[in-house]
Amino acid sequence: MKWDVSKVPPSRHPFRDSVVSYGLLALVIVLVGGITGGGWMRTVLAAAAFFVAATAWSWWRSGRRHEDERVR
Repeated sequence: MKWDVSKVPPSRHPFRDSVVSYGLLALVIVLVGGITGGGWMRTVLAAAAFFVAATAWSWWRSGRRHEDERVR
């Protein structure tokens, strides 16, 4: 199967898209933790830690990407 990715325009807000995606994944972590019988406080803390770490990583990578483009 061959995908023609060149026709898909890049996102105008990649950082915002990442934050929304990480928020949804954090929600999935909370839901799975609740369904499997995990402690709510522990599950919410794990989801919050994931969200903060993933968002910080995306912010750092976004800044590096802009810096690399500015240097070129």
